[in-house]
Amino acid sequence: MGFSGKILSINLKNGSTKTVPLDTDSIRDFIGGKGYAAKLLWENTKSKIDPLGSENIIILATGPLTATRIPATGRMCFVTKSPLTYTYDDSHVGGHFASEMKYAGYDFIIIKEKAESPVYIYIKDKDVQIFDAASLWGKDSFETEERIRDTHNDRRIRVASIGPAGENLVRYACVNIDLYRQAARGGVGAVMGSKNLKAIAVRGSGFIDVHDPDKFDRYVEEAYNAIETDKNLYTMRRWGTGRSVAWSSSQSLYPTKNYQSATFRGAEKLSGEEMERKIWIKRKACFGCPIHCGHLAVIRGNSKYSGSVVEGVEYETTALLGADCGIDDLEAVTYANMLCDKLGLDTLSTGGTIAWAMECYERGLITDEETSGLELKFGNNEAMIKMIEAIAYRKELGNILAEGVKKASEKIGGKEFAMHVKGLELPGWAIRAAPSMGLAYATADRGGCHQRAWPISYDLGSKTPDGKILERFSTEGKVYPTKYQQDVTASLYSLIACDFATGTIGIDKYINLLNAATGWSYNKEEFIKTGERIWNLIRLYNIREGLGKKDDNLPERIHNDPLPEGVAKGKRLPKKDFDKM
Repeated sequence: MGFSGKILSINLKNGSTKTVPLDTDSIRDFIGGKGYAAKLLWENTKSKIDPLGSENIIILATGPLTATRIPATGRMCFVTKSPLTYTYDDSHVGGHFASEMKYAGYDFIIIKEKAESPVYIYIKDKDVQIFDAASLWGKDSFETEERIRDTHNDRRIRVASIGPAGENLVRYACVNIDLYRQAARGGVGAVMGSKNLKAIAVRGSGFIDVHDPDKFDRYVEEAYNAIETDKNLYTMRRWGTGRSVAWSSSQSLYPTKNYQSATFRGAEKLSGEEMERKIWIKRKACFGCPIHCGHLAVIRGNSKYSGSVVEGVEYETTALLGADCGIDDLEAVTYANMLCDKLGLDTLSTGGTIAWAMECYERGLITDEETSGLELKFGNNEAMIKMIEAIAYRKELGNILAEGVKKASEKIGGKEFAMHVKGLELPGWAIRAAPSMGLAYATADRGGCHQRAWPISYDLGSKTPDGKILERFSTEGKVYPTKYQQDVTASLYSLIACDFATGTIGIDKYINLLNAATGWSYNKEEFIKTGERIWNLIRLYNIREGLGKKDDNLPERIHNDPLPEGVAKGKRLPKKDFDKM
């Protein structure tokens, strides 16, 4: 109960498909979603395989709460070996694909081998077909999704597709879902491209049973009431993640000019309030979610970007394509966001890599000849936009930048200001003023990531899980709350729950919902312990791939370069203090 009960395995080399029952005994130890997919990746891949080789697999994973009436559980994750970091990768995405996949009868889909020529997968309940995709190859993600829906004459088909960046094996290519949602981090789009897999389309007609409907309904009502009465979620509905832009900059947390600073004077121009005034036309939501944090944006007027349509702009994208590149033009950032989505690029890695290239250019490590005359300086909107296209199509300098900042810095130089952990470009939270977030980045299971733990709140004065108040800039006491969040998040991402609701609904309510849906008898201690088990399994996978404690590090800039301005002026995270954590 709570599960569809089946795993679908698809072999692209010979076109065969196989459905096997879900092992309901073993899945309890990993809950589902991220946790069970990690187990499947461990069992179905060999050590040291090429992430872009045919031996790699892609796992589409849902959880036991997916496609039920619980609010904010419309998420799924794509799990694979990352071509960017060579580590485990799970890339999460919202929208409606996850629920449709479960309604079609599948909790997990495993995609193996490589097709001889471009194909897409079409799933309609038990009917699984592989179609020729030659006519779609080279098309952007938006057009691909529309063409597949037209081909099958069904507007309710849900599509996961790649753009030209995935086809060209850009190492941080994303997967696009429902036009405007992305499984972005780690390069799963490149893995799809390496398999000649243009898209996966799904349509389901089933439903999900739960173990105890009466209890389940009561707990669902409690979850909805918690969301509806949380005043903090009002600002999330109104301004989305953009509500944090100006605040983040004021707290020296907003990466600026390749993390040289953490305070951006143009932050207000990229804020949710500014988006509300200038570009948003309606709110949008994932499956069954009352929060409606998404916003459809349209650039109006007579600017060069007029007519562009995208969902966003999310906080992280404003940080990496905006402040980190020294750009405060909201329309330019919105257009760049749309371009990344259409071409199939992770906006975070794209922005972080371009920001690094801008600093290289200003330092003389990249020349005008290498940019073909493009003035690749901070604040140059057009340079950023042209570089996005060059990366997606691997043209000239874009071919090097398509490898990611780690590999690019090994070729060009500038390693000391290449802002990544394990090859994954850092996200939009600066960490010299937030030591616990630095620890979270360094130890995250897929490289520098803010979604395995977000302990900034403890740096800023919130009580830790054991009731302590910590000093902001000190490293003392930061280990336990960071690890606690990592363990809890691993379990929540196995349900699969959304970050924007977990704090409001709370762990206890999620455990009640899980037990009512599945018939299990989890308590809080076991729930957290399961998260630790999941975390340890992924750690073992990464060790198997050659990583270790030596790789749990941060960029040199974080240790050596004090912040030049803002409330945390002069702050850095010295290596000796970091190592104590």
